[in-house]
Amino acid sequence: MPWANAGCAGGEGDVGCTAVTDACYEPTNATTPRTCAAKLKERRGCTCSDPACAQICRFAPPCDAQARCVWYAGSNQPQDNPNQSHNNDKPKKGRLYYGYRSLPLQLIDCHRRCSVVLLDHFQSAEASEELPATAELLALAMLYPTLQVETVAGDAGFGYERPLHTIYASLHARRLVDLRAHETDKNKALWPIRGYDDHGRPLCAFAYPLIANGFDAERQRHKWICAHACALGAEPAVRLPDTVYPPPACPFQGPSHPLGQVRNIAERFADGSIRLVRDLPFGSERWKQLYYRARNAVEGRNAFFEHADLKRLPVYGEARSQALIGLGDVWLNLTTLARLFRQATAATGC
Repeated sequence: MPWANAGCAGGEGDVGCTAVTDACYEPTNATTPRTCAAKLKERRGCTCSDPACAQICRFAPPCDAQARCVWYAGSNQPQDNPNQSHNNDKPKKGRLYYGYRSLPLQLIDCHRRCSVVLLDHFQSAEASEELPATAELLALAMLYPTLQVETVAGDAGFGYERPLHTIYASLHARRLVDLRAHETDKNKALWPIRGYDDHGRPLCAFAYPLIANGFDAERQRHKWICAHACALGAEPAVRLPDTVYPPPACPFQGPSHPLGQVRNIAERFADGSIRLVRDLPFGSERWKQLYYRARNAVEGRNAFFEHADLKRLPVYGEARSQALIGLGDVWLNLTTLARLFRQATAATGC
């Protein structure tokens, strides 16, 4: 479940400010005025000069001080909306997600077509996933010592140094994590220099994409070969200046290199980067098969919470909200186990 709207929307006219910070909950007076984060973003914000703002800003939800907003662009914005931009008078279409976010680790059984929630972290909606995701991954060995993880799938929030390193070094599992983009990916001229494209596919020195040749689970490395792509009429990912194509100076041509250039990618690329290293070719059929199984499991949990009316939490405060989501995960697991027992009983004819 990516989002859980806070039970208390708060704010005058039920308008929540998307720029709420801890400072909005500090008292303010004429000598020590409160800093408005919305104004720092060149939005209308709040002057906090009204009596209603003395203790906390009137646009800050009083019941859910830990809740935060991740994205909001409303149509028909009221004039007193603190999110209204000074530079853009046109209202944007969208939806406000203000509240919390849960980060579950789900165990997926492909054969029985089910999943169970192993761990869950609860945090404000805008908080980073890197540290809690890493903590959950590290906790698996302690809480489930007999569990052998084969693959870890996740969205781009797991595509940081700590989670990727933990999956590889601590869990010894394959990294099936969505890609996290960076500005350097747009500069195609640098791809041959760094040795890989914007999807993590290795490139030769002449910018020809290498071909995946299997993952060695024992050595934890992926083998890539060029298979003489340049001599077979393939197109490079980017054409280098002052270079003849196909390149006659390639040192991996000829019978002494039957597979062409061979490159083994383990935890990192040769330049030390780990951001785009994956243990299955991104976008391949096998990648899609495994990744979307994980996505389906997540969406199944989302649907369960939607059906239970827990997308808009009926309680206030982080502690109560976290406890309720935890109970929801327990109920989801028990429901799954009951279904498996019922199917097993029916299969054996008992």
